[in-house]
Amino acid sequence: MSPNHAPELTLGQIFAALAVGTIAVLMIGVQPILLGELVEAKQVSLEGVGIVAMGEIVTLGLGVVLGDVVLPWSRLKLITIVAAVLTSSLDMLTLLAVGDGQLTAVRMAAGLAEGVLIWGTTGVVVRTSNPARLSGIFFVIQTIAQAALGAALANLVIPHSGWKGGFMLLGGLTLLPCVLAFWQPPRLAPLASAVVSGFRWSPSTVLPLLVVFMQMATLGSFWAYLEPLGKAAGLDAQAAQTLIAGVLAMQVVGGIVATVAVRRLAVVPALVAGSVVLALITATVYQLPSGSTLNFAIACAVFGFVWLFLLPFHIGLAFRADPSGRLAVLVPAAQLLGSAFGPLMASLVVQGDDASAVPLISAAFAVLAGLVVLITRRRTSTEACTS
Repeated sequence: MSPNHAPELTLGQIFAALAVGTIAVLMIGVQPILLGELVEAKQVSLEGVGIVAMGEIVTLGLGVVLGDVVLPWSRLKLITIVAAVLTSSLDMLTLLAVGDGQLTAVRMAAGLAEGVLIWGTTGVVVRTSNPARLSGIFFVIQTIAQAALGAALANLVIPHSGWKGGFMLLGGLTLLPCVLAFWQPPRLAPLASAVVSGFRWSPSTVLPLLVVFMQMATLGSFWAYLEPLGKAAGLDAQAAQTLIAGVLAMQVVGGIVATVAVRRLAVVPALVAGSVVLALITATVYQLPSGSTLNFAIACAVFGFVWLFLLPFHIGLAFRADPSGRLAVLVPAAQLLGSAFGPLMASLVVQGDDASAVPLISAAFAVLAGLVVLITRRRTSTEACTS
């Protein structure tokens, strides 16, 4: 898909890069478990835990952007090792942090280092012959890894070692990229310069990132409040947690299907259809009466499937606007920032324990995302006709 793919990349190098990126986002997947334990241990307040979570996600996205701006592709191996050591050190430093301010500062710093690791992974992905398909595989791998780590924390680590054991395990895992770095390509050829590729910032290059941002805001806002919404629908706490595990399983299914479909479906129709489905799902959940547990569970299962199904098409949309791959490198940053922005906006309509209005926020984001996709196609088509 990209004219800048690197045919010299081996399967081992690609696997190492995906493994590094998977480790980088482990904390994002298990945030509810570890931060929940911090609340129980009174290391952070209930009000502050949302800021801690959002802060790490935001700086992770910023780490990807900063990597693209200031870090050289020629030193990928060294950068990976330094970022992994910093991430691990900050995971261990979390053991000493007390209070909302200290924990927010430490986890935001960890997010920056994690973002640099994701930057390296994305750099490898966009240089392969089919980056959209590979990104789908990457999303499936990271979801499985997050689910496995979450199960290990909940059933093995935390019952015996508490939240400190959880962060110690995380700190050990985040050192693994130091070893994996030796299987990564030692350097990556720079993507085509703006002069050579013709890349420039314009509405046509900004709009794809806005689509990504809006769709992830849709997903993030609904996901953040899935448990209270499930309880409002009539599920007890155990059933709601079981449903979350089921949604994760459907994400894996969606991601697997996407790795095949992304080569066969047009990008724009797929993203528009995804936005429409997400809007219908969230609007349906909003109007479900209490006790409609089966309908709620079905809606959530479809939601999980669409979630990971859409993500590879984000890469495809970026390459459609910029074949050089320079825009595609920034897609993970837009995804992460959207994932943080959605819950923030949703929190504004939550009243006490009542999160019933959250699906409307998600539906609004989904509708906006679909409209922006259509605008993106129109602008791209217009520019193609005039060039």
